[in-house]
Amino acid sequence: MCAPVGGLLAALAMVLGMAVAFAPKPRITWEHREVHLEKFHEPGIFNYSVLLLSEDKTTLYVGAREAVFALSAHNVSEKQHEAYWKVSEDKKAKCAEKGKSRQTECLNYIRVLQPLGPGALYVCGTNAFQPACDHLDLTSFRFLGRREDGKGRCPFDPAQSYTSVMVDGELYSGTSYNFLGSEPIISRNSSHSPLRTEYAIPWLNEPSFVFADVMRERPDGLDSGDDRVYFFFTEVSVEYEFVFKLMIPRVARVCKGDQGGLRTLQKKWTSFLKARLICSRPDSNLVFNVLQDVFVLRAEGLKEPVIYGVFTPQLNNVGLSAVCAYHLSAAEEVFSRGKYMQSTTVEQSHTKWVRYNGAVPTPRPGACITREARAANLSSSLSLPDKTLQFVKDHPLMDSSVTPIDNRPRLIRSDVNYTQVVVDRTWALDGTPYDVMFVGTDQGTLHKAVSLENEAHIIEETRLFQDLEPVQTLLLNSQKGRKFVYAGSSSGVVQAPVAFCEKHATCEDCVLARDPYCAWSPASQACVALHLPDSPSRDLIQRMSGDTAGCPNKTKESFRQHFFKHGGTAELKCSPKSNLARVVWTFQNNELKAEGPKYSLVGRKDLLVFNLSEGDSGVYRCLLEERLRNRTVLHVAARHVLEVRVPPRTPAAPTTPAEGDRTPLRVSAEPTPGPPAQTPVVLGPALGAMAPPPSPTPSSTPCKPKTVVNTVPQVHSEKTVYLKSSDNRLLMVLFLLCFVLCLGLLSYNCYKGYLPGQCLKFRSAVLLAKKQPAADFSEFEQSVKETLVEQGSFSQQNGAQPRPALDTGYETEQDTTASRAPTDREDSQRLDDLPGRDRPFDVKCELKYADSDADVD
Repeated sequence: MCAPVGGLLAALAMVLGMAVAFAPKPRITWEHREVHLEKFHEPGIFNYSVLLLSEDKTTLYVGAREAVFALSAHNVSEKQHEAYWKVSEDKKAKCAEKGKSRQTECLNYIRVLQPLGPGALYVCGTNAFQPACDHLDLTSFRFLGRREDGKGRCPFDPAQSYTSVMVDGELYSGTSYNFLGSEPIISRNSSHSPLRTEYAIPWLNEPSFVFADVMRERPDGLDSGDDRVYFFFTEVSVEYEFVFKLMIPRVARVCKGDQGGLRTLQKKWTSFLKARLICSRPDSNLVFNVLQDVFVLRAEGLKEPVIYGVFTPQLNNVGLSAVCAYHLSAAEEVFSRGKYMQSTTVEQSHTKWVRYNGAVPTPRPGACITREARAANLSSSLSLPDKTLQFVKDHPLMDSSVTPIDNRPRLIRSDVNYTQVVVDRTWALDGTPYDVMFVGTDQGTLHKAVSLENEAHIIEETRLFQDLEPVQTLLLNSQKGRKFVYAGSSSGVVQAPVAFCEKHATCEDCVLARDPYCAWSPASQACVALHLPDSPSRDLIQRMSGDTAGCPNKTKESFRQHFFKHGGTAELKCSPKSNLARVVWTFQNNELKAEGPKYSLVGRKDLLVFNLSEGDSGVYRCLLEERLRNRTVLHVAARHVLEVRVPPRTPAAPTTPAEGDRTPLRVSAEPTPGPPAQTPVVLGPALGAMAPPPSPTPSSTPCKPKTVVNTVPQVHSEKTVYLKSSDNRLLMVLFLLCFVLCLGLLSYNCYKGYLPGQCLKFRSAVLLAKKQPAADFSEFEQSVKETLVEQGSFSQQNGAQPRPALDTGYETEQDTTASRAPTDREDSQRLDDLPGRDRPFDVKCELKYADSDADVD
């Protein structure tokens, strides 16, 4: 058991590194504004998370916050009926007292919308954390007021997971049973035989419910002989115990005829068994262990239902998602013949459950009551022995796992989180069936994918909503001739067709889409939808391999004519819709390298041609190179005819050319049959050295330009000239003038000292460097005197009366109003004339050490 654990942990650790290798791109991306989508939104109503299609597939019922709507299934923008179920103010107050938000949580979120007979719906809502259910009459579209307790049928919290399915008038649901959401339950709400799961961790361990559906008994009787209800969810692993909670996707099964046990498991499921769903890529150790959504495909030609599931890794830091498909028989094989697991205690081991190899009681625990059991006088689960019931109570987990078809996912995509999935089976022109997957994302987009030659091909990507909001629910209307996909989100409901065939403009584009819904009609010159009732059925072209050889040859190619001046720049447009195509530009049937100063690509599609000259005139083609599995397809997306006009020059002769010589010749922009020829070049007096000047003709009629085809050599400019016009020179002069002016202002402000301190320091350094004064210590002596000697000390020692200082607010300011302040040299001379004893101080600088180790005289 250690090997699976090690592989699982290694897979979880390798998700980040292996994500990029399995990421097919959608071939085409349709923006929200590019396609026609029908939308429904009621002002003030949000959370359109429950969708139900009527039995006749003409009405779409929508469960939202505090409202239920009936919409036209052919156009959801047409509202037929509406019914509101709001919460009273008293219940809102009680809900708010429990710590819930009065504006968001204490409302009635519709969570259960199931058919109940031909003329009623069974509706349940959270009802401000007091779940309740009622009946909705479809004739009057009003609630009948038969309020029932929704505990165990609908979650308390709108954020909690839930699922439900109506089977023969009885509601099977998976949700939480208490206010805190700590008691998960799978139950059957029946008036005569209600059942539920045992409240024990081995049965349900913090599950997140995803989907529930009923699998009917096969007519041939090869199955268990009873209808089964399947529940799909993700729960915390009970087999392994780690520091973190390891999530495991599960599929559980109960029997419709289960009535509980007589003494053991009273009013509890006696047929509850669960197994692990495997969705992984063995060659890369990628494991997807969180189940997001499930769809059960039932279609004509299928021997058994096929279960499709959307998975994501638990450590999903890079947005990795996968879609796996399972045969129903694979799950039935595990439940009917697989081995059980039992709890054990293994010290210093992460494994908590191991395979049970002991004896299994008879009849088999968890099995439905089959014909063989009835023949053995076991008419119901009430007749099962206690030994069998106790075994299934202690061993609800199967050791075997349900593996996908071909042991690998149908689709793996990175940089996206898949949330919902629906699948439609359709047939191509050659009669081959294809299962087309429609997968919703958390960014509000819809991916349409198909499996071709054991490889996933994402046909297109459609942005359903204007804002980036997750797709909360998907529903498929597979009515013949009217196939639609409905997507519900927080803001509304969107209706999209299964294909946008009319958006493919050419035969090559229609065939390369490899869409089983679309084919090219040569008669109508359009890509048509095969599933529509009025679509043609003869002489259609469809190749799911992408081979475009069957497309008719184009005898005429449309093109766009362009005229440019000599030395200018030309931008040639190319709009490839395919995300898988590489743009290749050709000039005169030669491939152009968009490198260097002559050519450049804008957005990897549009071509820029710089410094145009006469040699650049000609035919430019935009080719799309699309690589399929074993070949490369090349087709023309755009064709441009470019003509460069040379401005007329003043002739050297004094005579002026006739007016007709300056008239340019226009080239026709009509489609040209056959292979494209070189664009004609106009020759005249303005060509200068390119052609000899025309000989003067003694005629009174003006000369007309002469057209020469394929005679002028193509001269390409070797050097790109970037400033060709007087406007560029004027801009350059203005720029230099502004630069000189700014530099002068900067220098003047720096010289005047109007700039910050750093600039002033630089200014001082520059000025001092220019002026080197003689070494004179008078300034230092003056500073020492001002510090140690007060003003007027000299006059006091000589017997003179001190002069009172002016009160200027500064203690050290000298009186300079009556006399001149002495200079440094005058003060020094006066000090020298005084006797030694009358001098104010004698400075003798001698350093002494203050530490104990200094020498003492």
